[in-house]
Amino acid sequence: MTHPFPATVVIPAGTLAVSEIGGLRRVDVSAFSIGRTPVTNAQYAPCVESGRVPAPPWWSDPDFSGSDQPVVGVTWGEAAGFCEWLTSQDEGLWRLPSEAEWERAMSGGDELPPTPWGPAVPAGEIPEGPLRGPWRTGQGCRNAWGVLDPGTVVHEWCLDWREKESFTPAGSSEPLRRRASRGGSWRHRVRWSPPSARSSLPPDFRYSDFGFRVLREDPG
Repeated sequence: MTHPFPATVVIPAGTLAVSEIGGLRRVDVSAFSIGRTPVTNAQYAPCVESGRVPAPPWWSDPDFSGSDQPVVGVTWGEAAGFCEWLTSQDEGLWRLPSEAEWERAMSGGDELPPTPWGPAVPAGEIPEGPLRGPWRTGQGCRNAWGVLDPGTVVHEWCLDWREKESFTPAGSSEPLRRRASRGGSWRHRVRWSPPSARSSLPPDFRYSDFGFRVLREDPG
């Protein structure tokens, strides 16, 4: 059986600058390890085979089913379930990253960088022209901390709730709460986003450009 643990890179403890109305807010972030790439189909497959999570809707579509393409169409709960399954196979604790952790990892140690690589997106990093599905992970340039595909390819679920972004659908009296997500999308005209860019989605929704990246808490 293929080793289930995604390759990770270590992100040192430090302070993240968060831009808010009225100035910057400083957030202390502990050290952690984060997936070098978004979780791929090959990494997700053993969890599907175990019965812990179902195969997502695009699982067998040839435009989405490459072993090193990012798994897409997973709900927030299924992404969290994969992390729980990893934890059951390991002595460490795996989970989704918080927004602050995700942003620190993608920023590569810089303060509010315009791109995950610094001043500019590397030439050839983002495929051009029409796409039928997400491109393969791990093909581009690392950021300063060794993270690949930072803020590109797929939106990535994060741990946090977005309480202020809930909405009530037509005909319903119950508001839909939203979970945070970060990163760009292969489906968008602009296929990358700055580390500080924010988005969110109700946790049970599925889209062909939503995936996730895992975090392993530093045992030290």
